[in-house]
Amino acid sequence: MAAPKKTNAARVLDKLGIPYALNTYPVDLDDLSAIHVAESMGVEASCVFKTLVTKGSPHGIALGVIPGDAELSLKKLAAVFGNKNAEMVPLKDVLPLTGYVRGGCSPVGTKKPYPVCIHESALLYDKIYVSAGQRGLQFVIHPEDLARAVDAVFADIVMS
Repeated sequence: MAAPKKTNAARVLDKLGIPYALNTYPVDLDDLSAIHVAESMGVEASCVFKTLVTKGSPHGIALGVIPGDAELSLKKLAAVFGNKNAEMVPLKDVLPLTGYVRGGCSPVGTKKPYPVCIHESALLYDKIYVSAGQRGLQFVIHPEDLARAVDAVFADIVMS
């Protein structure tokens, strides 16, 4: 099988000198969930992280990067970035805001640099999986390297 085509997100990591590997998986357009991605790759859903795009008030767009088997706490994410509240952006706005489609949204290489918070459980792993900027392609990356690449913070941002 040919090597996957480099995505913009991969080029960003290359430019920063951040090590990563790429892992491919078969895309199921009927199930773009992180749990399905984990099952397709034969790994635990807790180490496959999904990138969610939110809009907070008053500070605007922020990304939450959480385990595939968890649910984002908008209240906790809002607090991390000093917002009074936050809401998910409509799916139709994800591509114009980030340059990525649902199921292929990466925290790396977005159209604009947005604040990023990675759930603290990522630090329990030597490597996590996160979208490399297209459906069917995941970065395998050390969580602190990912944080360095996107100037992210770690916090508890999932529902208890």
